[in-house]
Amino acid sequence: MNSYHDGFHWGRALSAALIASMAWSATAADVDAEAMRASQKDGSEWLSYGRTWAEQRFSPLTQINDKSVADLGLAWFIDLDNTRGLEATPLYSDGVLYTSLSWSRVMAVDASSGEILWSFDPKVNKAKGRHACCDAVNRGVALWKGKVYVGTLDGRLIALDAKTGKQVWSQQTTDNSLPYTITAAPRVVKGMVMIGNGGAEFGVRGYFSAYDAETGKMHWRFYTVPADPAKPVEHPELAEAAKTWSKDTDWSLGGGGTAWDAMAYDPELDLLYVGTGNGSPWNREIRSPGGGDNLFLSSILAIRPDTGRLVWHYQVNPGDTWDFTATQQITLADIDIDGKQRQVLMQAPKNGFFYVLDRATGELISAEKFGKVTWAERIDLATGRPVEVAGARYEKEPILMWPSPFGAHNWHPMSFNPQTGLVYIPYQEVPGTYSNEGKGYAPRKAFNTGSGSSEITELPREYATGALIAWDPVKQKAAWRVEHPNHWNGGTLTTAGNLVFQGTAAGQFVAYTADAGEPLWTFDGQTGIIAGPMTYRHKGEQYVALMAGWGGSAALFGGDAAVATGSRNVSRMLVFKLGAENRLPTLAEPPETERVPEPVVASKEHLENGKNLYSQYCAVCHGAGGIGGGVIADLRHSSAEVRTAWEAIVLHGAYQSKGMAGFSDSLNQEQAQQILDYIRHREYATWMEAMDAGNKD
Repeated sequence: MNSYHDGFHWGRALSAALIASMAWSATAADVDAEAMRASQKDGSEWLSYGRTWAEQRFSPLTQINDKSVADLGLAWFIDLDNTRGLEATPLYSDGVLYTSLSWSRVMAVDASSGEILWSFDPKVNKAKGRHACCDAVNRGVALWKGKVYVGTLDGRLIALDAKTGKQVWSQQTTDNSLPYTITAAPRVVKGMVMIGNGGAEFGVRGYFSAYDAETGKMHWRFYTVPADPAKPVEHPELAEAAKTWSKDTDWSLGGGGTAWDAMAYDPELDLLYVGTGNGSPWNREIRSPGGGDNLFLSSILAIRPDTGRLVWHYQVNPGDTWDFTATQQITLADIDIDGKQRQVLMQAPKNGFFYVLDRATGELISAEKFGKVTWAERIDLATGRPVEVAGARYEKEPILMWPSPFGAHNWHPMSFNPQTGLVYIPYQEVPGTYSNEGKGYAPRKAFNTGSGSSEITELPREYATGALIAWDPVKQKAAWRVEHPNHWNGGTLTTAGNLVFQGTAAGQFVAYTADAGEPLWTFDGQTGIIAGPMTYRHKGEQYVALMAGWGGSAALFGGDAAVATGSRNVSRMLVFKLGAENRLPTLAEPPETERVPEPVVASKEHLENGKNLYSQYCAVCHGAGGIGGGVIADLRHSSAEVRTAWEAIVLHGAYQSKGMAGFSDSLNQEQAQQILDYIRHREYATWMEAMDAGNKD
C-alpha cells in the first residue's frame, strides 16, 4: 500500500486521532526491563534509541541480507509537514512505529501500512528556536510500560499514552528563562526516565536528571560542572570538580558541560553511562582564566542509576577549548583484547580519537586517531591525557586545525557488528580555525563561543568531506573506508545479514557489505539524510525504516559546504521491504531568483559590523557567509516584502511563529540595518561571482 500523505498537517491528524485509535486493535507498547533484555537476541522490535541499552545499533535479523538486498524496495512513505531537520530513529513495538519530528512533535504509525494512528504537538513556542544551536530537531522518543516519552525543545519531559497519544504527565526540567534546550531521545532505566539538555553555546550549566516513569517525579539530578562556591554544593562530586577550575572563574557564564545526547546502560554492572559536552564558553581563557581541567566537561561518566552518584569518570578533553564534546554515541560491547574478553565502552567523539575503555573501571585500554587530527599527537595511555601540539590552544595566534567544531564524528549514530567486530562510523573531515582575536563574549544573547572560530565558508567547499569508516576497535585501525564528497552524512545501522546501511548528505540511502564495504543497493531519498536507520520484523517480514530530512547544524550553518551537497529539506518517513515497488513522486524544481542585485553603497566599517553581527546572531540558522544551506531561508534571496518588514522581523519578532524570534534585547535599528546591508552585499558579491564564472565558460 502506498501511504503517500500529500501535505500532511498536524491539525487534521489530531482531529482524526480518535477515529484511528478506535480502529486500531493492536496492543499498545508495553516495554519493560524483561522486554529490553529479550530484545538483545530477538531483533523483531526496536525498543530504545540504539535498539538496546548497549546502543550497538546491531540487528540480528537476516531476511534482508547481502544476497537479497538487491530486491529491497520502498514499501511506503509519508510526506511530512516538516521544514526542519529530521534526526530521530523510530522505535517499533507491537506493530507500531513511534517517532519524533522537529519542534518535538511525536507520531505513531502503523508499521505495515504507514497509516498515522495518532500525533502529538507539544506546541513549543517557536521563539525558542533562537536558543537551539543546531536546528529545532529531536532525535527520538522512549518507550516504557505503555507510555511514550519525549523531551521538548523548551525543556519539558512529557509522557504520552502509547495507544492514544494523549498526555499523561509533563515536567519542566529546565529553567525556561535560561537558554536550555532538549533535542536528545530520553532513555529509560529501572523505571526512571533519563534526560539531559543542551545550550552550552548560550551560557548554561549542564546537568542530567532521572524522573519516575510512572509519575514524573524527579528522583535525582547530577550537575556536570560546579557553581558559585559561595552557594551550597548540590552533590559531593562537585567539591572535587571545583578544584579543577580557576579561582577566577566567572560562574555567571554557566560553565557548560551539557549532556545533550549520549547515554548507555549495563544492567549487569548496573551502571549508566553519560557523555558530557563543551564548556560555556568554548574558550577556556574566558571560562576559566589560568587553566584547569574543568571537570566534568567533555567527559564520560559512570553513574549508579538508583542514586545518581558517580562511580568513575574519564575526561576525553581536559580543559576543552575547541567544542570537542564527549556527547557522541557511547557503545557497549564484550570483545577479545590480547586473548582476554573485556567489557568495554567505545566512543568516537568529536576530537578524532577512537577510545576503548573498561566500562567497569573507566581504565583507558586504547585510543587512536580514526581520521585527520592535527591538534594532538596522540593519547598518552599512562595518563589518559592527549599530547597536544604547540599552539593548539590558540593563546598567541589563530590556528587552522582538524577537526573543527563539527567534529570528526558528531551525533550521527555509529553502529557495532559483533559478527564482523567492526564499528561503522559516519566520519567527517572538516577543518576549523580558532582565535582569541576580535570576539567579545555575550552569554545568553547569541551564539557566541568566545573562540573566534571562523566561518566554514572561508574555506573551499572541497575541504568539507566525509566517509563511512569500518573501524576495528581491537587493532585500532580502519578495516575499510568509503569516501563521501560531503560531510554531515547520516547515521549507520548494521545487521546479521552482513549489511551496513547509511544515508548521505546528498540524499542517497545505501546498503554496503559489513565485512568489505561493497555497495550493494542504493535508493534516491531526494533530500539530505542525517538520521540513523532502524529495522524491525512485522508479520514475518523484515522492514528498514528511516527519517529523511536535511537539517542540523551543518545544514544551517555550513554555508557553501552545505550548498555543495545539493540538498534541500523534503521531510519524509521512508520504509522498505523486499519485493516492494513503490516510488517517490518527482520533485518540482525550486523557483529561481530572477532579481538582479545592486551594489551596496556603504563604508567598509559598516559592512564589517554587519558581517560580525550576522555571524553572531544570524549565521547559526541562515548560513555562514550569508549562504543558506537548503533548510532555512537564504537571506540573500529574501523577498522585497521581507526586506521592507526587516525591522519588524529582526527586532520585534514578526516571524516568531515561523521560528524567527525578535532580537530587540540585543540589537538596535542601526545594527539591524548593518546586517541587512551585509546580506545585500553578499547577494551582490555572489551574483557577480556567478556572472564571472558564466563569462569564463
